[in-house]
Amino acid sequence: MKKKLLAVGISALLLASCAGNPEGKRSDSSEATEVATTEGKSELAVDTAASEVRWEGTKVTGSHHGTVKIKSGNLYFEDSTLVGGNFVLDLNTIANTDLDGESKQKLEGHLKSEDFFDVAKFPEATFEISKVSKEGSTLKISGNLTIRGVSKNITIDAEQIASTGEHFEATTDFNIVRGDWGVNYEGKQDDLISKEINFKIKIIAH
Repeated sequence: MKKKLLAVGISALLLASCAGNPEGKRSDSSEATEVATTEGKSELAVDTAASEVRWEGTKVTGSHHGTVKIKSGNLYFEDSTLVGGNFVLDLNTIANTDLDGESKQKLEGHLKSEDFFDVAKFPEATFEISKVSKEGSTLKISGNLTIRGVSKNITIDAEQIASTGEHFEATTDFNIVRGDWGVNYEGKQDDLISKEINFKIKIIAH
């Protein structure tokens, strides 16, 4: 019996190690901080139709990816330099893009359930910028990410494509550890889910 239990334990560890995280630089979280002041700053509205948020999650047997829509957002500038901003994501729009039919609907419903983002109770996720620094065309953006009512500060690298005072465009690619926001569902015993989620985001503002 002991040998059998040991074998089961080893198998579980091996399966867990196979649930590799999606590619992307991990952004470690810390306690939420005061957001950047926006008083007196110039403002651009995020183009929610042109901007996009793409997600990817991996598991032992493969991966799933999809989108979620930006509900609203504003960016704030000093002399065309980004200094603050905020975004609201509509989690009711979580969509899968690699499945069809019943499988697609089932996964989308599961992601919106209490196992993951509990959209009925927490229909929105937000990001509020607390600090921005610039190195060449790379922006290092820190901000408070709120998911499931939990706010954590993260720092991400964004590639600035344009910033003219009337138009701003940037992209970023990063991972978060979902458990830091209470998204702890592990998956099936023989098909464990990775601890990290990847986000690829394009922001356009006018």
